[in-house]
Amino acid sequence: MALGVLNNLSALAAENNLNNTQASLQTVLQQLSSGSQINSGSDNAAGLSLINGLQANSTALTQSATNASEGVGLLQVADGALSQVTNLLNRAVTLATETANGTLTGSQSAAANQEYQSILSEINTIGSTTTYNSSQVFTGSAAGTSIYTGDSSTTGASIDNLYFAPLSSSTVGDAGGTVVQSSSGQFVDLSKDTSGVLTTAAQTTDTVAGGLKFTITNADGTTSTITTTATTVGSLIQEINKDGIPGVTASFTTAGAEGVNSATISANDTGIMLTNTNTSVTIAQGTTALSDSTTAGTTTINASTKGIETISYQRGTNESTTNLSTTDLLTAGDAQTALTQINAAINNVSAQRGYLGAQVNTLNAVSQVETTQQQNILAAQNSVQATDYAQATSNLSKYEVLSQTGISALAQANSLQQEVTKLLQ
Repeated sequence: MALGVLNNLSALAAENNLNNTQASLQTVLQQLSSGSQINSGSDNAAGLSLINGLQANSTALTQSATNASEGVGLLQVADGALSQVTNLLNRAVTLATETANGTLTGSQSAAANQEYQSILSEINTIGSTTTYNSSQVFTGSAAGTSIYTGDSSTTGASIDNLYFAPLSSSTVGDAGGTVVQSSSGQFVDLSKDTSGVLTTAAQTTDTVAGGLKFTITNADGTTSTITTTATTVGSLIQEINKDGIPGVTASFTTAGAEGVNSATISANDTGIMLTNTNTSVTIAQGTTALSDSTTAGTTTINASTKGIETISYQRGTNESTTNLSTTDLLTAGDAQTALTQINAAINNVSAQRGYLGAQVNTLNAVSQVETTQQQNILAAQNSVQATDYAQATSNLSKYEVLSQTGISALAQANSLQQEVTKLLQ
């Protein structure tokens, strides 16, 4: 190798190696100080994407466990109120049995009836004043109270729709309904043009024209209809969820996520997923076909089997509740009639409490599953993200030594060319 001063190749090599060592040293120091071995996309792009997804899952699962606990709290409030109703009804049984004996005077029966009417008034008060988070519990709303749990994905989500029957002296207890579970539904495609090809994916802010028609077959055989009037995709979803259509919930998603696929539907088509657990509800286009302003054609309603898993209470044709508002204890005969009704009310309240207790167990199970899943996801995230301190400290020692030797090598390379001056002396 010729001896020259034009380019100091040894110094350049030493400098490049030193720069690489310094960069690696900085990476190791960041891993040690942050506790994470992936601190930017340059460290591990695929790994960063994975841990971000796992972190979203973990966050959603943590809140889902809280959601389930809040649902349990709501159910316990309702059960506590019904427990007091049962106590009141037991006292009513005592009064009715005593009055039915026929040994009381008219004034004594009137006194017993006065206490009995006070019991009915207290049942009315419990029904109207029992609240959870400032909201009335015993509303009898068909929409119920939806307890949402999930891992932030559509496929990992579920809804437990809690039903609280109305509570008053004229509607005591609730029996005869059934709990159903379903993930079936219908997908309203809002991203089709007239040829069935995806043009512009609909967004929640897009304007829509027309509406959806929900036909509900009631327990007595009559039907009622609800037709939406919202003018944007987002407000349409809100309207459907707010209308309290039994067993129906709406969410914004894609056809691919809901398993809807055909020659005229793209997996990337966006639209509204209508989860429907109620066989008494049918969904169709309104009088004016629903259309999205960003596309040239009208929408279609497609069957799907991948809606949100939903558990809901369905009122049956043999639904039973008890009306005590017309009963009294003024005579022995009235007391005997009331006693029959009171016993029926106790049975109906027991059935209602049984449903509430079953839902407490369901939500507790959901909470345990969510907690276990969250723990395992954190373990997976930790294995990918957490710094291996044994390896990192070993690398730290290596790069510190290489840094020192690199600086020394660069100094030697720079001084080597100075030997050329000796040839000129």
